[in-house]
Amino acid sequence: MSGKKGQVITFKVDDSLMEAMKGVENRSDFIRSSILAALENCCPLCRGTGIISPNQKKHWRTFSESHAIVECDNCHEMHLVCSNSRKKGRAAKGAAK
Repeated sequence: MSGKKGQVITFKVDDSLMEAMKGVENRSDFIRSSILAALENCCPLCRGTGIISPNQKKHWRTFSESHAIVECDNCHEMHLVCSNSRKKGRAAKGAAK
């Protein structure tokens, strides 16, 4: 940290997590780093809750009309693809034949 006093956040853990953390030298740094890493990999829509609100669901329905969730042929991860760009890509491939 930059030398400034930060805010203190406390939370409860179960016995098994407390036992697992006993070997960690600087638990505060470990927890801080873990939280930052989790936030970097958080879903931008639900922000890590795993749940979208009714209004977000309405927006998703509209968005999904022109987008699809597809599996990458290379890494096999799921990702969003604009249906319009997929159609353009297919048209270009068909024209190249």
